[in-house]
Amino acid sequence: MAEDLGPHQPNILVVDDQAGLRQLLDEYLSAVGFRVRLADNGRSALVLARAEPPDLVLLDIMMPRMDGLTFLQTFRKESRAPVILLTARLAEADIVTGLELGADDYLTKPFGMRELVARIRAVLRRGPGEAAVAPLLQMGDLALDRSRRVVTVAGSPVQLTPTEFDLLALLMATPGKVFPRRELLAHLQGPLATGSTRTVDVHIHNLRAKIEPDPARPRYIVLDYGIGYRLAEGGAAAPASRAPGDPPAPGAAP
Repeated sequence: MAEDLGPHQPNILVVDDQAGLRQLLDEYLSAVGFRVRLADNGRSALVLARAEPPDLVLLDIMMPRMDGLTFLQTFRKESRAPVILLTARLAEADIVTGLELGADDYLTKPFGMRELVARIRAVLRRGPGEAAVAPLLQMGDLALDRSRRVVTVAGSPVQLTPTEFDLLALLMATPGKVFPRRELLAHLQGPLATGSTRTVDVHIHNLRAKIEPDPARPRYIVLDYGIGYRLAEGGAAAPASRAPGDPPAPGAAP
């Protein structure tokens, strides 16, 4: 029996070249209350996404005609809808590339349907309808409006993915509080998160590239080695922090 998801039935675009998996996802996601559309390659997915913008995309990486990463690069220029990668690839570089192109999360095949649905709901909960006790947050030139889902730096708007916005909102709501990577991952994926904390590093890297005057010397998002990330109180420039892929400092958290 389909679950009641309220007046708006989320529209999920499934993009995968495996017919059996597409059918399975269609049947399962429809049964729990989502509306599902299917595409077997990135090119067809772009046509569907432009005709009716999806609320979320489930995206395979390896596909004919147009692969998932090429689709994502184009789609991210046109939409901020969240994207979850579905990949059989185990190479970390492929996952990092997808996250850097704007994906919000990933699952490695084979995956459980209950975990997939939990990830989908966690990402959709970060949508525009999420309530906020303090909708306006500001730190120096950095401003975030939770009710309008808008971020500006020195008055200029900055385009963030839903995951990037959610991370920044969490950090800005409690300046100075240090969040371990695992806690941030649980915030993004839910309390049963099983993904790699590397995902958090990549999202923070992308955030810094968009909001920091000098990402190599972050003014806002600071890494406390061995502990986690925090929003620097007062927006003072911090010592250079390592980017994802660089070797950790002695005693750094894994």
